[in-house]
Amino acid sequence: MQDRNFDDLAEKFSQNIYGTRKGQVRQAIIWDELNAILPTLPAGPLTVLDAGGGVGQISSGLAAQGHQVLLCDLSGEMLKLAAAHAHSAGVSHNMQFKQISAQQVGEHLDKLVDLVLFHAVLEWVADPLAVLQALWHTLKPGGVLSLMFYNAHGLTFRTLTLGNFGYLRANMNKRKKRTLSPDFPRDPDDVQRWLTQCGFITEQRAGIRVFSDYMKPQPGAGKSVEEIIEMERRYCRQEPFLSLGRYIHVTARKPR
Repeated sequence: MQDRNFDDLAEKFSQNIYGTRKGQVRQAIIWDELNAILPTLPAGPLTVLDAGGGVGQISSGLAAQGHQVLLCDLSGEMLKLAAAHAHSAGVSHNMQFKQISAQQVGEHLDKLVDLVLFHAVLEWVADPLAVLQALWHTLKPGGVLSLMFYNAHGLTFRTLTLGNFGYLRANMNKRKKRTLSPDFPRDPDDVQRWLTQCGFITEQRAGIRVFSDYMKPQPGAGKSVEEIIEMERRYCRQEPFLSLGRYIHVTARKPR
């Protein structure tokens, strides 16, 4: 098994992930989580690693706050999009871009970092424990891993609501391999076990899109994105809704 490279789907990925209501909900909750994390880290500009950072929507926002960001990705096409986005946002001076894997990034760092972003990547890598261990070694003591992963329970529930029982009977094996549907949806219990094995302490969890993907189409204009985000924020940290999120975000800290 190999880790996924998005050279062939970079433009489609950018449009499908960020140019939609789903993307707006995802970014809103991620920023809520980051805004809770940042005050717990040292004052002044932080050093940030965005591992598998794609087009860099989140990391460019951190760069706009003055933080120094290294964005790495296997995909050269993704890095071109990320560099263009950083340029258009006027934050290129606070960002670096390297075409390397998350597993290799420690070899290219001059110093340990305060914050690692690892968003929507774990579900594409063949050896999740190894990559989490590699990221552990890039963090300063007291540093934080902002981890977001595709939730296997959310996928199961969505498949059930669609009545796609054949897909479930086939253990949700993908027929087409070159799609935006993740290769390895992750069980949250497995992810927690891997984080514990690495030595991380989990401080907070939040579901992302805990209900909005399951909404029935509504007549007329339907609910606004603002209304949906309001309700997502209300329920994303409560069970059982958290565990039904299409993604789950984990704030995991490396002990001092």
